[in-house]
Amino acid sequence: MAKRKRTTASEPAAAEPTILPQKKNYRQRAHANPFSDHALQYPATPAAIDWTDHYPAFAASGKVPEFADVGCGFGGLLISLAPLFPDTLMIGMEIRVQVSQYVQDRIAALRVTTLPDDAVLRPFQNVSIVRANAMKFLPNYFAKHSLSALFFLFPDPHFKSRKHKARIISPTLLAEYAYVLKPGGIIYTITDVKDLHDWMRTHLTAFPLFEPVDEDSLRAEGKGPIIDAVYTSTEEGKKVERNGGEKWLACFRRVPAH
Repeated sequence: MAKRKRTTASEPAAAEPTILPQKKNYRQRAHANPFSDHALQYPATPAAIDWTDHYPAFAASGKVPEFADVGCGFGGLLISLAPLFPDTLMIGMEIRVQVSQYVQDRIAALRVTTLPDDAVLRPFQNVSIVRANAMKFLPNYFAKHSLSALFFLFPDPHFKSRKHKARIISPTLLAEYAYVLKPGGIIYTITDVKDLHDWMRTHLTAFPLFEPVDEDSLRAEGKGPIIDAVYTSTEEGKKVERNGGEKWLACFRRVPAH
């Protein structure tokens, strides 16, 4: 197979941009070890990031991402939410090389194959991806109180007790999530593993800067489309449905510090 040219999210993914990338050409292991020494480049501070490279249609707006999907996989949530919140910038964070490249190519293709002809008005201008290890570098990408939503959808359960330190929801990492989330911002978690659901809910409940918020309350606040996408838009979520499995949702609101 010919070597593919690496593209940015604002460039066409292939010479024939009407064809969306195929997942079969980007296959990789389901999970990556977050403690491995991955070859990553990351910004020294959020101020060092030029977000116009990711969102050229918003270059004059001065906006920064408000939604962050940590471990975004093949980008199902981002692609579902982008047209629903066209003025909200969204970023996916994915550590796996091939998977992040797929999402990047997918966004690039969607940007050039959707109408209207005016690039500024096309859908998917508000969504992008970075290859990053969120467990190590989240504050390098997001300033204090800059996010209104953080998503952790079907994360690696790390079943063995000695692997629990690698779970994406942990007492150590919750301080970082509280730092980047603005007061009132929401953490969305979902999994098909009851033990992991209990783990995430227990640690988030115990953390003083988060309070649980039920699904009905979020829907009453107008966040129903987000909840629906959390349940149904990801590849893992669709797999659970096909297999007749159960999904466990837990959401938490960032509260002001006292």
